Amino acid sequence: SRSRLRHDAAGFAVFEGEVSLERNGGFASVRSTPGTRGKPGATAVVIEVRGGGGKQFKLTLLADDGFDSVNYQSNFTPDADDWQTLRLPLSGFRATFRGRDIGGAAPLDSSRIRQVGLMVAGRQAGPFALDVRRISLL
Repeated sequence: SRSRLRHDAAGFAVFEGEVSLERNGGFASVRSTPGTRGKPGATAVVIEVRGGGGKQFKLTLLADDGFDSVNYQSNFTPDADDWQTLRLPLSGFRATFRGRDIGGAAPLDSSRIRQVGLMVAGRQAGPFALDVRRISLL
């Protein structure tokens, strides 16, 4: 698989690429560099998106600077044609490691968020493109 996040001249980001099922593939992702991204008391993430070709995506949040560590994920399936604003409650984010749920993990602490990512998974083979205008904590 391959993916990238690029800036569109119209003022939004595009998460795009192609998911391959070869060599145990089946997903593609991008992630921000570590930094302070948290907001104490936040209860949801708002993401403004368009496109995706009917594919399901995941928003991932990490509470540390590690590359291969626990992340919290929430699924969303955007409208293919129109911009939409989705509200993803932090209480609905699942703790995962390498795609597997972690039972008994501590809830996500919104003040400790260090990395944000996007993923297309679930062995949804083929090209994809998701326009992203905003990701913010409320």
